[in-house]
Amino acid sequence: MTQPAINNKIAVSEKYAELFHASRSLLDEGSSPLFNRMREIAVKRFEQSGIPGFKNESYKYTNLQAVFDKDYHPAIQYRKPEIDLNQVFRCDVPLLDTYTVLLVNGWYYEGNQKLQGLPAGTTVGSIRQIANEEPELLQNCLNRLAGLSSDPLVALNTAFAQDGFFLHVPDQVVLEKPIQVINLLSAKEPVFATQRNLIIVGEHSQAKVIFCDHTWDACELLSNSVTEMFVGRESVFDFYVVQNQNNQANSVNSAFVKQEDHSNLLTCIATLHGGMIRNNLNININGEHAEAHLFGMSFTDKKQHIDNFTNVEHNKPNCMSNQLYKNVLDEDSVGAFAGRIHVARDAQKTNAFQRNNNVLLSDTAKMNTKPQLIIDADDVKCSHGATIGQIDEEALFYLRARGIPETDARLMLMNAFAHEVIQEIRIEPLRNRIDELVEKRLRGELARCHSCDKN
Repeated sequence: MTQPAINNKIAVSEKYAELFHASRSLLDEGSSPLFNRMREIAVKRFEQSGIPGFKNESYKYTNLQAVFDKDYHPAIQYRKPEIDLNQVFRCDVPLLDTYTVLLVNGWYYEGNQKLQGLPAGTTVGSIRQIANEEPELLQNCLNRLAGLSSDPLVALNTAFAQDGFFLHVPDQVVLEKPIQVINLLSAKEPVFATQRNLIIVGEHSQAKVIFCDHTWDACELLSNSVTEMFVGRESVFDFYVVQNQNNQANSVNSAFVKQEDHSNLLTCIATLHGGMIRNNLNININGEHAEAHLFGMSFTDKKQHIDNFTNVEHNKPNCMSNQLYKNVLDEDSVGAFAGRIHVARDAQKTNAFQRNNNVLLSDTAKMNTKPQLIIDADDVKCSHGATIGQIDEEALFYLRARGIPETDARLMLMNAFAHEVIQEIRIEPLRNRIDELVEKRLRGELARCHSCDKN
């Protein structure tokens, strides 16, 4: 059966609704009932709102209509790559020992090697396959967080979702090695990809996951990804995202996390290259004495557009959240950050902090920032702040007065600016390599991430 194309002669939201209805049999074919039963409600939610426009307060700084209104070919069926990706993609981060899996256009790569040495009971693989073969592993978690979202793009993902990454770490299990997920967009023609991920970390467990987003071909691409994460009682979970795609690649990434008592969460998003990127991060602190640490940084030039949105819900007392996002913008690039913290009435003794710092390297770069605090409790410590400026001229003068050339002095200041985020990465080999990549990015030497070599 031939996949229907997206017709660009009708309103952009109607395109995707019509595509869904025309593709329904293909979407359902081979998918688990767990996925198929979600589709009808999801598409109705999407049809009610459509692709968000500037009037949507959460998306007021990003023109999604223009991004979605293109002639994409939907990746509704798995297409085997012409080459063996295990042979041409390899990570050269020194000393970074990981369990590695690849996904192509939202689909779990069928050539992935079986992971050796995983602790007993740990499951890593294709969410499509596991939903069919072991539905009990995910039936209590799939769409439990995303299904509560009012975001129409999350609903669009749920309507089209077929495959993605799945991780289940049982109670009292420690993954000694991080899991590295290489999300690859590859097509000879513009493609629209949907990816659905689910990560479940049991009680008293520890895990680290690294998402590396890359592109293989230089054509227009669009991905819509949703990741749901459950962090159990007294567990520690790190979630890292390295975004390094071509400047014609556009992506919307929505992540949802639910934390239980005494859990410890760290997220870090590093954006080095890409076209239009929107990152949504929603944290539900649902247990006492839980901690959430959210870090992010981006480096933009040309006409890149990077938009980060965070939402932290403090629902229980005696918890802490800390956010730090930094952006460096050059040429005609545009950035946006909106951070929302909500402290519920019963969430007494909450400590919640948020900071967004931005540096503009040109007169034409633009940054929009909107920190928000909503506090319904009375015994809390909360703060937020944002800055937008240029390089500190006094610091620049100080360095130049000591014989350091202006170019090198500016690079030193920018590296120091970014290092405050980089130092929070709790995987040393990854931290060192991100430090190198950022320096190369600031020097303008890097067109793509060289941590993954394309031979």
